[in-house]
Amino acid sequence: MNNSVGNTARLIGAGLRALLVLTVICGVLYPLAVTGIAQAALSDKANGSEIKDRSGQVVGSSLIGQTYNLPKTDPDDPEEAAKPDLKWFQPRPSNGLGSNTVNQQYALILSGATNKSGDNQDLVHLVKDAKQAVITDNSTASYKVQPEDVPADAVTSSGSGLDPHISPAYAELQVHRVAERNELDVKQVEKLVADHTEGRTLGFMGEPRVNVLELNTALKALSKN
Repeated sequence: MNNSVGNTARLIGAGLRALLVLTVICGVLYPLAVTGIAQAALSDKANGSEIKDRSGQVVGSSLIGQTYNLPKTDPDDPEEAAKPDLKWFQPRPSNGLGSNTVNQQYALILSGATNKSGDNQDLVHLVKDAKQAVITDNSTASYKVQPEDVPADAVTSSGSGLDPHISPAYAELQVHRVAERNELDVKQVEKLVADHTEGRTLGFMGEPRVNVLELNTALKALSKN
């Protein structure tokens, strides 16, 4: 009986010591080491790829798309459709997606696709309406958008709905409207787009792209709005 109690006590003691050692190693030392390496080698990515404006305030993450809409006329009306603020470059559409009600600093697009097939009539109507809106919104007195100039990413959402990028073609299509709304020269805005156009990853993966948040942050600094 005494041997059994002694053996049990030794097993419990060994288990507690193992728990303590593993807790210190896996729960304290390892996280601290990984965090330290991440902060030293990849601090920007480790902190969420934050983008800051000229005042140093964090305005978002380069990895997550944002909407640029006008304030609602009735904030309490959930049925009121959001209208784009046309002084900013607009991201890809996010039809069928809701907004985050937790973070009120800006509307985060909830992750998810429309889950509609290519021949779904609701999706067809959404794309046609989006295309007409792109043509109307981006045509100015001196620049008319042609239907064939509207790229696919201007009228379709990404699979996640969180895509922070648009194609250079869609960014360039918006240049005249953005220049007019911000009282800037078209050449200035064209240069802004060119400066923020990223090439293919490692020269061969993916497509050229423009990060909308980074572009709009630079636009704000340029226009001093």
